Amino acid sequence: MSKLPPCPKCSSEYTYEDGALLVCPECAHEWSASESSEAPEEGLVIRDSNGNLLADGDTVTVIKDLKVKGSSSVVKVGTKVKNIRLVEGDHDIDCKIPGIGAMGLKSEFVKKG
Repeated sequence: MSKLPPCPKCSSEYTYEDGALLVCPECAHEWSASESSEAPEEGLVIRDSNGNLLADGDTVTVIKDLKVKGSSSVVKVGTKVKNIRLVEGDHDIDCKIPGIGAMGLKSEFVKKG
């Protein structure tokens, strides 16, 4: 018998399989088995504009010209940002952009890679 992962919502260990889904009998949460295997341990799940899971240290590419508040500079489309750090809040990515410096980005304006 294979060990099923605990429920990601309530951490119940009594999960069971129902076709392609895993189900929690305590809170009725349903999720796919592939979701549970790629979810990070710490619970902070941030995805890029294409739905790819982001992690600390990833390299992302800006997909839209972004104006920098309080400055006349612009982060251009195609700018690669290396070694990102994920944080909670409105701007969920902290990074250093070449030529601009440290700033926060929203994950909806970047793609992984």
